Amino acid sequence: MEKSRDISRLLEIMAALRTPETGCPWDLEQTFATIAPYTIEEAFEVADAIAHGDREDLREELGDLLLQVVFHARMAEEEGAFDFGGVVEAITAKLIRRHPHVFGDTKDLSPDEVSALWGRIKADEKREKAARNPRAGALPGADRTLAKVKSGRTALARALDLQKAAGAVGFDWNDIRAVLDKIVEESREVSEAVASGDVAHVEDEIGDLFFVMVNLARHAGVDPETALRGANAKFERRFAYVEDGLSARGKAPAEASLAEMDALWNEAKTKGG
Repeated sequence: MEKSRDISRLLEIMAALRTPETGCPWDLEQTFATIAPYTIEEAFEVADAIAHGDREDLREELGDLLLQVVFHARMAEEEGAFDFGGVVEAITAKLIRRHPHVFGDTKDLSPDEVSALWGRIKADEKREKAARNPRAGALPGADRTLAKVKSGRTALARALDLQKAAGAVGFDWNDIRAVLDKIVEESREVSEAVASGDVAHVEDEIGDLFFVMVNLARHAGVDPETALRGANAKFERRFAYVEDGLSARGKAPAEASLAEMDALWNEAKTKGG
């Protein structure tokens, strides 16, 4: 098939995938909620390609990210909410609105002046958005303590930002031991939820436990993202040791017992892996 630079071809393919009866069963059963994790994943893969300096990989990952935009737009079009053209229209208008020094009469600004102007325009946009969608309660949305915490963050990063914002106005523990006690409490609630067999309840309680773990990291002066990244790297090193040990015995992990793998894992720990 000849490569296409025409966005309409991609839109046609997505429409075909989402067409009842003839489309892809997997694509047809997806919703905004089920696709959202993939959208986040693709954004991270774009960042990873940039970090590795691999331009060909970056081209491919940007395509995957674009597919996510097209997917969401198609589902919104099916609901009669908006279509891909509406997405393009919205970002085009925003770029022009936020760059009056390029597309308007405001000229010859310094980088600092551009940054200040950008901030003022974004603040105006937030006030307008809050006016269109007022939150419950007496305070306008823009005046709420947590309103300035960015939503476009990973759940881990946003949890940290939410806690910092609440802590800045005094809603915080004064002693790290209180956080540790809360972890014990939340762990017990997770155990009770698991025993209940209610998956939604388990998800809710695990979320609470994650949130408190982030708070523990904050009170300990540790960046939770850095800590988790280190734990990931440690797991990769130790599991590689397990695989190498099994390979030396002529085995793959799927052919080994859990006891064998645990023994090699403990060896890796002993050796400082």
